[in-house]
Amino acid sequence: MTETATATVGPRDLAADDHRYLWHPFTQAEEWDSHDPLIVERAEGFHLVDTDGRRYLDGVSSIWCNVHGHGHPRITAAMKEQLDRVSHSTMLGLSHVPAIDLARRLVEITPGPLTRVFYSDSGSTAVEVALRTAFQYWRQRGQQQRNRFVTLAEAYHGDTMGSVSLGFSEPFHRGYGAITFEVFKFNPPWMCEPINEGSGEQAVVAGIETPALEAAGAESLAQLEKLLAEKGESVAAVVIEPLVQGAAGIWPQPPSFVRGVRELCDRYGTLMVCDEVATGFGRTGSMFAVEQAGVCPDIMCLAKGLTAGYLPLAVTLATEQVFDAFRGRYSDYKALFHGHTYGGNPLGCATALANLDVFDEENTVETGAARGRLMGELLAEHVAPLAHTAALRRVGTMAAFEILKDPDSGLRFATDERRAYRAVLEARKRGVIIRPLGDTMVLMPPPALPETLMRELVTATAESVAAATAG
Repeated sequence: MTETATATVGPRDLAADDHRYLWHPFTQAEEWDSHDPLIVERAEGFHLVDTDGRRYLDGVSSIWCNVHGHGHPRITAAMKEQLDRVSHSTMLGLSHVPAIDLARRLVEITPGPLTRVFYSDSGSTAVEVALRTAFQYWRQRGQQQRNRFVTLAEAYHGDTMGSVSLGFSEPFHRGYGAITFEVFKFNPPWMCEPINEGSGEQAVVAGIETPALEAAGAESLAQLEKLLAEKGESVAAVVIEPLVQGAAGIWPQPPSFVRGVRELCDRYGTLMVCDEVATGFGRTGSMFAVEQAGVCPDIMCLAKGLTAGYLPLAVTLATEQVFDAFRGRYSDYKALFHGHTYGGNPLGCATALANLDVFDEENTVETGAARGRLMGELLAEHVAPLAHTAALRRVGTMAAFEILKDPDSGLRFATDERRAYRAVLEARKRGVIIRPLGDTMVLMPPPALPETLMRELVTATAESVAAATAG
């Protein structure tokens, strides 16, 4: 037997193989290699189970996408049924039943007048489709000068280079200026006065319609109006994450802000694009965040909760007016020459259809709204009083707070102290998975999480943060 063959005999050292072969996203290798990784083997309901059989409550919805828990029988049955038919068939020059049925369902449940569905495979690619669609739309309408985009400061729209250009959120995209394009920026409400005046104070934002946030939203809209008055004739679209900026730190906007963006887009004749990759499918207390503002964008991006976190699938929806700009003879070359190998994957579409059935059958949106309110009460009770936490904010079941050395002054811990990461490790001791953004702790449990598990999640988080900041 050769030496190579001998090395493969015996039990696998998964931790060693992980450290030897894997390159983890958003992860500093030296820190990762300093401890044994948590290796997930299976999932049961709202828990992940590691290779040692220990159970962990999934407090971040497997990065903001799980909705009903893992292994929901209705969804897994639909996946198995579709596997017996066809697991993949291209949308280039062909169609298939699940893609047609899902497109119809999505048009029925999203705000009118969104009528056209373009498939891709992730939130980033859904935004890329929106970007190219908006750019080409104006070119084909004879307004080639509309080739610029407006986005919020600290926005995050994904990791493909077009979506990086739109978002350019620190620290994720630092140093990429040379290979991205410039966009016009305006400050979101959380970066405006009077919100910014109290950034170092201990404050609980239990909802999204507080007077301070409304005033900050008005200031943000004033900045956008000034920008559009000066640059509007060159703007193809204003792109926002409605109601909540996710990766910026779960910072809320009042519904009046989203309405105001829609009104300004109409006034200055530009398109409105809403990135609902993180906010869609019950996360904010409604099926889609724009519903709370009573508006419809010209283009909307969906992913994550689209399949309840079971398979990669994304869609970009557009109005018929936008779609009509791409009609013409072949020689006009007006088609959207864009697509992905797995865009509209039949297995993913069948999974998404089953997910929507579960939403209807189990009243998931209403349950998520109720769980969000409970979450707010628990955060106020257990997290707000801690010595090193500040600026609690919550929209639906999306919540975050700052871990600070001195909440009164806003002074942060030194970056390499990694206080939030220490809290993550403390939470694992308590059987809970959480994940921060720097020293901003984010909680985003599935909207269908039972009340008892919501209480467990918040209390374990509070205990973990207290332990990580002691002394």
